[in-house]
Amino acid sequence: MAGTLKGLGLLGGGVVAGVLLSLNFSASAQRDAARAIPFEELRAFSQVFEAIKQSYVEPVDDKKLINEAINGMLTGLDPHSAYLDQDSFRDLRVSTEGKFGGLGIEVNMEDGLVKVVTPYEDTPADRAGIKPGDFIVRIDDTPVKGMTLDDAVKRMRGKPKTSVTLTLSRKGAEQLIVVKLVREEIRVQSVRSKLVEPGYGWLRIAQFQRPTVQDLVKHVNTLYKDGPLKGLVIDLRNDPGGVLDGAIGVSAAFLPPGTLVVSTDGRTPGAKQKYTGSPEYYASDAGNDPLRALPAAIKTVPIVVLVNGGSASASEIVAGALQDHKRATVMGTQTFGKGSVQTVIPLDETRATGIKLTTARYYTPSGRSIQAKGIVPDILIDDPDQPRVRLREADLAKHLDNPQDKTGKPAVADEAGTDKAADDAPAGRTNGAARKPVEFGSTSDVQLQQALRQLKGLPVAAKVDTAPGATASSGSSATDGSTAAGK
Repeated sequence: MAGTLKGLGLLGGGVVAGVLLSLNFSASAQRDAARAIPFEELRAFSQVFEAIKQSYVEPVDDKKLINEAINGMLTGLDPHSAYLDQDSFRDLRVSTEGKFGGLGIEVNMEDGLVKVVTPYEDTPADRAGIKPGDFIVRIDDTPVKGMTLDDAVKRMRGKPKTSVTLTLSRKGAEQLIVVKLVREEIRVQSVRSKLVEPGYGWLRIAQFQRPTVQDLVKHVNTLYKDGPLKGLVIDLRNDPGGVLDGAIGVSAAFLPPGTLVVSTDGRTPGAKQKYTGSPEYYASDAGNDPLRALPAAIKTVPIVVLVNGGSASASEIVAGALQDHKRATVMGTQTFGKGSVQTVIPLDETRATGIKLTTARYYTPSGRSIQAKGIVPDILIDDPDQPRVRLREADLAKHLDNPQDKTGKPAVADEAGTDKAADDAPAGRTNGAARKPVEFGSTSDVQLQQALRQLKGLPVAAKVDTAPGATASSGSSATDGSTAAGK
């Protein structure tokens, strides 16, 4: 994988959750595509172009028309393919380093409106109470309807200490919500950790970045500083993904050397890959494996992985790998279901433009497709402080189907655990002030407290009516004063 951009997560209001990218591309595929150029259709394109140039109510720049045509061709395929102009291409590279300017919000375009995928922790968007599934209907005084996603993102970004006002529509609310935010330089802290109780560690990965594997090693060694752990909680909730090598490295930290982590399958030979927990797939220098510095006990410590509907892409790869290899118990709610691979294909090296094209699907080690389904936890634990229904991959217009789904219409579990069709109507106009979100890792974190009970072998307050493939601790209840999930 040396010399390739193995996986970039687009952040900061730029695109949909957890996009994983690569610079691999097959030259033979380019040649085959060139042979099949449909000249009749291109003649129609030329006629439309000329009609716009001659008759549109206002003059239109040639560059704008061509760029919009390219972007429309790509966005018409699926939610993750797109044209990368100079700004988008630059933002793509900058975001993998873990800092960018803006509001700290990840968004997607749906039905002509900007829909929130997730706000990042401790950012202006998070502190303002913006929630996954909110629609942004106005930016300052300008309606979003009719904007491209790039246009909306550019309006939300700006210099730190400048302000922007967002008008939001939230499902279930009676009025639009208006919030004024002050832009900041967003620095996403990839890994955090602490001893939540003597012998029990909490390891939080907020996003997979280039430094994530090295940061993981530092935090694990800090957790082991005062002695061995009895159990570890790996918290991937609201982690939208990021770089692929980070996901492989994190998985490899807890699995036997060389274990299969994830595979991809697509039409071209380069899209058919198997990624194992070997340094060549996660170390910047394969001869210098950062995981060698981990304590040996990390391979056998009992683990619970916490996930929810905001866990996407790279975080789903980690959860799926640890679940398939029986290395961890996955708890929480069903994940986002972003199981497709995007390839970045440079178009003009001088102008630094390119396209982001979906070229493959991800599969867990047992061969399960993540796409539009996600990871179903071994034990479903509701979080009363999170939305009961939230945006997932299967809700996105033009999402890729799951090839293993026989119905042709994926069903996803909402935060309450009930099934809903993937084509549910989008959220309408909504109301009022939201509750302050729970602080992950705190004593009021219901899911974390239940994860600790699982590690200790105590009864867990799990949902009784679970999704297919998940289990519940029937009749169990919390006895430590925490709120029972789903009550």
